[in-house]
Amino acid sequence: MRRAFACAAAILALAAGAASAQTQLEMNERAGSGLSQAEARMDALYAKVLARISDAGKENLQSAQETWRHFRDQECEFETMGTKGGSIHPMVVAECRRRLTDQRIKDLEAQANCQEGNVSCGGQ
Repeated sequence: MRRAFACAAAILALAAGAASAQTQLEMNERAGSGLSQAEARMDALYAKVLARISDAGKENLQSAQETWRHFRDQECEFETMGTKGGSIHPMVVAECRRRLTDQRIKDLEAQANCQEGNVSCGGQ
């Protein structure tokens, strides 16, 4: 029930944000563009973190990032099952992926701005 509510809320938010879009195709494209922008921000932060950590840290971060991407895609596959086959499905999937990517950005920002000596910083 909670997932259904979250999915419905996301659809309503998307519809409100894409009010100037006239077709489902346009709304799908806007959601895809939002995801692309979030992924570009995430990739830039990922590169920033990679540049400042040890070789062992790099290996761990690369593995974690690959695992995270797989998790994100699988989670969104699960969360959007109710729209599968519908014209709204690409938009809902893109919004789910953007939401989870925004969360990942926050995690990478914390690592990118971590002060040396902070034991919660990975890969030093």
